[in-house]
Amino acid sequence: MRRGSGGERTDDTKPYEFGDPFLLDLRETMMNAIERDGIGAPVHIQPEDFEVYRTELQSQSSTVLMIDMSRSMLLRGCWAAAKKVAMTLDSLIRSQFPRDRLYIVGFALYAREFTAAQLPTLSWSEWNVGTNMHAGFALSRRLLARHAGGNRQILMVTDGEPTAHLEDGVADFSYPPTHRTVEETLKEVQRCTRENITINTFMLEQSPWLTRFVEEMARINHGRAFFTAPHKLGEYVLVDFVSSRRRAIS
Repeated sequence: MRRGSGGERTDDTKPYEFGDPFLLDLRETMMNAIERDGIGAPVHIQPEDFEVYRTELQSQSSTVLMIDMSRSMLLRGCWAAAKKVAMTLDSLIRSQFPRDRLYIVGFALYAREFTAAQLPTLSWSEWNVGTNMHAGFALSRRLLARHAGGNRQILMVTDGEPTAHLEDGVADFSYPPTHRTVEETLKEVQRCTRENITINTFMLEQSPWLTRFVEEMARINHGRAFFTAPHKLGEYVLVDFVSSRRRAIS
């Protein structure tokens, strides 16, 4: 882990170096002096005895939570868990990381941006046929393009393979997935990768087809893939978000 001289204090300590914040660990500093000169009074502290707390930098983060809104998410009981995660993540960022930005993108036959406040009242319709990851990634990439600096990531929650893509802005749906849909979706993954956007996927279904597809996405993008049950989704997403947005510097 790369540690550094700016940001929040950690519990680890290190010998003081010029330029470090002077966050003195008095106990360790005294022990260094005693180890050098032995027990006695007064204790003579030298500059080389100074022990300071390490620090870590918390980088600004821009995140898209990309939620599968296909009909299977409702039928398998996954949709309620995904909504809860979205609202919890929104609350966490607002309270703990106010400089961060969170976007929520729902995708089924098409992809749309929603606010956390809209999620509880969303209704189901024919729009929820299909799993258009291609449209979801494209919209997410456009949203993250507004933020040039900091960490940029997509957290995708899904229970199925891609079954639709956009052709001149119109959704083309097919089940089982066509080669064209897979190809266009992976092209959008490549575009995200070129723009330094990390894609982490949370799978709520562990079918062989979906697993192979997500593994291919991870190979292209160098993101991570997780398989979890709906009742543990929040734990996985929130822990991953907090751990990935903290970056230690040297």
